[in-house]
Amino acid sequence: MPTPLPAHLPATLTISLWDFTWYTRTGPGEPFADLDRAFAEAVERGYNTVRICAMPLLLFGTGLDTTGLRLGPLGGDYGQRVRWYDVRGTTEIDARAHLLTLFEAARRHDCFVILSSWEYQQSPSFAGDRAWFDAIMAIAPERRAEALADALADLIDFLAAHDGLDDRVAFTELHNEVQAGRLAEGLTDDDTVVALRPRLERGLDRFRKRHPDRPVTVNYAHVPVGSMRGIPRDIDVAVFHPYVYGVLDELLDTYALRDFSRPFPQERAARELLRPGAPALEDWAPPEEDRWRLEATVVGLREVYVHDWCDPDLFDAWLYDRYAVHRSAMEAKLSIWIAAAADWAAEAGVPFVFGEGWIGYTPLHGTFEEGPVGAAFCRRAVTEAARAGARGAVVCSNAAPQHPMWQDIRLQQECNALLRDHPVV
Repeated sequence: MPTPLPAHLPATLTISLWDFTWYTRTGPGEPFADLDRAFAEAVERGYNTVRICAMPLLLFGTGLDTTGLRLGPLGGDYGQRVRWYDVRGTTEIDARAHLLTLFEAARRHDCFVILSSWEYQQSPSFAGDRAWFDAIMAIAPERRAEALADALADLIDFLAAHDGLDDRVAFTELHNEVQAGRLAEGLTDDDTVVALRPRLERGLDRFRKRHPDRPVTVNYAHVPVGSMRGIPRDIDVAVFHPYVYGVLDELLDTYALRDFSRPFPQERAARELLRPGAPALEDWAPPEEDRWRLEATVVGLREVYVHDWCDPDLFDAWLYDRYAVHRSAMEAKLSIWIAAAADWAAEAGVPFVFGEGWIGYTPLHGTFEEGPVGAAFCRRAVTEAARAGARGAVVCSNAAPQHPMWQDIRLQQECNALLRDHPVV
């Protein structure tokens, strides 16, 4: 039988995606310099839950000293106009103490926390050196899910030992987007979702033996329609990230941003997307001493380059010019994915949650997701998610303190109200 969510949780989880930014951007003037303020602003916007990388392997799986964890940018100006990557300055934290500070603030503001990890995607790339990255990569791929389970179980014990702060945990994910990072390393099957299932089941079982009364799960990039048989049957919450892309996919394909088998069209990009004075792709990288960070993140150099050097207005205009061709397909995909998630969860007898979504990965200063098209997509997505019975959802992945969209208070209040107006029964 699935382990139910804690009875003291809100009827609907209104989720803000704080990811790893809650610890990478803690310096003066940064969005998480004051965690109490961040939670107060979240509550004002209608949120009751934040979803984080709890850095479990670093804190409880590597043996590294984290009392003076140094964090900072990727190097030079690299990534400074890229969402989630625009860390402004170097800071130092006592990582375990900072975790407790987050949970204490969550309790003061009556909020809850979804535990996850981005460590096999990019979290270690912001560290002062590569020790964190090397330590987690030394874990054999077949054992990584189990190592995460052990670390997360230790983390919950740690919270419980500090004034019962574990009561703030909504549920635990072994890792973020399991099929899209290094948890899948070494698999040869073309269907990664299906091939990953045995590794994930061992991890889930490992966690459950330590904490049988706590809901645990994994989550998936997109909704893996056609591979749903690969989702472990013993998860307690079905968690998906329905990024529909559509017109954004056309841009990625046109400029081969994720297809390294084709050359990057430098001249066309300069003509249609980039700011004057942009360097050539081959000349854009972190300083030599920081090049290891490229290995420690899953976001490729081409995508970072275009986000760093695009004119945001040109990028937005490119998408707006072509959106009409994709609109119906994007809306249909969203509806199909929400229905598929709800159907799988109903058959498995578990709640379902959308911890990220809706359109895709756009430049930091692009406004396509925050503008009229994106805002309409947010309203449509949360309404459909609520009607389908979602136990929780984001307004949008960009609706968090580290993104410009955080300033659109009215949209977030409106969308969170739409979620709460259709509580799960």
